[in-house]
Amino acid sequence: MTEKQKNLITRTITGALFVAIMVCGFLRPEAMLFLFALITGMTIWEFCGLVNEAGGVTVNRFIATVAGVYLFLAVAAIRSGIVANFVVFVPYLLTIIYLFASELYLKNENPIHDWAYTMLSQMYIALPLSMASVLAFDVQPDGLVHYDMMVPLMVFVFLWVNDSGAYCAGSLFGRHKLFPRISPGKTWEGSIGGGLLVLIVAGAVGWWLGQSHPLNILMWMGLGLVVVVFGTLGDLVESLFKRTLGIKDSGNILPGHGGMLDRFDSSLMAIPAAVVYIYTLQLL
Repeated sequence: MTEKQKNLITRTITGALFVAIMVCGFLRPEAMLFLFALITGMTIWEFCGLVNEAGGVTVNRFIATVAGVYLFLAVAAIRSGIVANFVVFVPYLLTIIYLFASELYLKNENPIHDWAYTMLSQMYIALPLSMASVLAFDVQPDGLVHYDMMVPLMVFVFLWVNDSGAYCAGSLFGRHKLFPRISPGKTWEGSIGGGLLVLIVAGAVGWWLGQSHPLNILMWMGLGLVVVVFGTLGDLVESLFKRTLGIKDSGNILPGHGGMLDRFDSSLMAIPAAVVYIYTLQLL
């Protein structure tokens, strides 16, 4: 067996386990909260480690990670009806104040970079992932909390379908580079192929769910298009981040798939975009 074949097998097994864990995590609200809190913490921890190794940056890795996980849990507590008062965010705000004020005493090489990367860990990772709870939970007018696993789950399904479709279409028909300065491997043909496949899958999901879900077929297809566009942008943003730091993969925690950022880069822009899309539908 060649090295390439071994890598393919490793990548396939890891991918299958990853998909199984993600799908199972959405089956119960408690599992979803635990899973995404873990994802948030692991991704911020990885991010802070990468920027600290870049030189000239000293981010408080532990506190930034705890703050990001707390933000996710605070948003989840509000959305799930566990807490009704926004006072739940006070500890998070105090943590952010501490991370700023502590630079006055640490005498680090470049406090501006420290502040910037610290806040980037919150804005780039913690805030987008916390929006998964906004997609999953909704407090009804009668005060009852409704858990909808389909919308956040389908965001990830559409991302996976888009990746697979883009890879196949790009391999077969790819000629024109999508963004050669940042990601030379991506092509317009691949992106269009992935997008078309997502629209087909989204339409099938809407047909399958029928009237059992508030979103109809066209709404599901609209969500699929939003996920494709902003998921691709999220992938490019992480590619720019890695290129800036001069690294190939963000980590090796997922054999054959790199690190946490490599696995969730697309979702960091797709999830907030999906929230905007869903709320826009509600206003129409």
